[in-house]
Amino acid sequence: MFHGCKRFCASGLRLPAQIASSRHAGTQSKAEARKRRSQLFDQEKRRQRSELGRIEKIEVKYKSAEDEIVMAMNRNISTPYDCARHISEGVAKMSAIASVDGHVWDMHRPFTGSCELELVTMQSPRIRAVNYAFWRTCSLILGAVADSAFKDHINVHLHSFPIPVISSGSFTYDIFVDLPDWRPTDSELRAMSALFVKLSNCELQLERLEVPCSVALDMFQDNPFKSEQIPNIAKHNDNDKVTLYRLGDHVDISKGPMVGNSGLIGRVTVSAVHKLTNAAVDGLYRFQGIALPKGILLNHFAYNILENRAKKLNATTTWQPQAQEEEVSVKASAN
Repeated sequence: MFHGCKRFCASGLRLPAQIASSRHAGTQSKAEARKRRSQLFDQEKRRQRSELGRIEKIEVKYKSAEDEIVMAMNRNISTPYDCARHISEGVAKMSAIASVDGHVWDMHRPFTGSCELELVTMQSPRIRAVNYAFWRTCSLILGAVADSAFKDHINVHLHSFPIPVISSGSFTYDIFVDLPDWRPTDSELRAMSALFVKLSNCELQLERLEVPCSVALDMFQDNPFKSEQIPNIAKHNDNDKVTLYRLGDHVDISKGPMVGNSGLIGRVTVSAVHKLTNAAVDGLYRFQGIALPKGILLNHFAYNILENRAKKLNATTTWQPQAQEEEVSVKASAN
C-alpha cells in the first residue's frame, strides 16, 4: 500500500474475472515485492546518511523575481524542498523542480555544496525542463498504477519507459503482461485512470536516491527486465550507480528529474494499451496516458481532442541500454 494514502486500493484494481489467471504465478505477491523494495530503499538511505560524518554547513542563495535570500543549509542533507519550506508551505507545494547553479535539480535531491537556487513551477515561462520532468513523472506513476492494478494471478513486469517525447501526444510505459492479445475494455481503462487520480490526490513526494548496482539488483531481483537493464545503466553512469525514485512504496529506475510531488498532476487519463508486435520481448504492452498540470483547465471538447490523440499508438522507440538521455538545460527556451 502507498504510504500516506491509506485509502488507496489496498488490494489493487479488481479487473474482470476473464483476465484473472495466467500461465505463471510468482512466489512473491506484488504487494510483498513492492514492500521489500521500499524497505531496501529506506535501508540504503539510512546507510548513506550514517556515512556522512560531520555535518557541513553551506550557503544557498535563493533568487526570485522579488527577493534574494541566503539560507544556511546542510551539505548532502538539505534539499531545494527544505529551502522552499523555509520560504512558505505554498512555495514548497507548488515548486516542481529546481535550478541549482543553472542545472536541473530534483526538489528532494540534496545539495552537494554552496550554490544559487531557483525554484521552478509548472507555470514558469520558457523553461522546457519542467515539462519533461512532468511527463517523466507521469510515466513513473503509470508504471505504479499498472503494477498494482492486476491481481497476483497475472504475471506482470515493468519493463521501461522511453525518454519523454512531448510532441508524441502521450506519456508511456512498456510493460510485460502475461495475457496474450489482451485488449483492455473502456471500463478497465477508466479504472486505471481512477487509480492514477487517487495517487495524484495523495500528493506523494518523489524521493530520489542513487544506489550501487548491487543494491539495485537486490531490489529488482523479481523483475527479469530490470535485472538485465541495471548493469547497463550503471555502466553508462559516471559513478557506476543507479538512480531510483520512490513514490509511496513504489520504487522505479529513472535518470530523472521528476517533479516534487504527485499533487502537481491535475486532470489525467489512461488512454490506451497497445501490444508491441515488433518489440524484442514477447508480451510487451505499451500503456499510454495524457495529463494536465494542476491548475491548467481545458473545456471538455479541447481535452477530448488530447485524449483521442493519446489513444493512437505512440511510436517512440523502446528503451535501449546504450540510449543516453540528453540533459535539458533549465534555461532552455520552450521551442
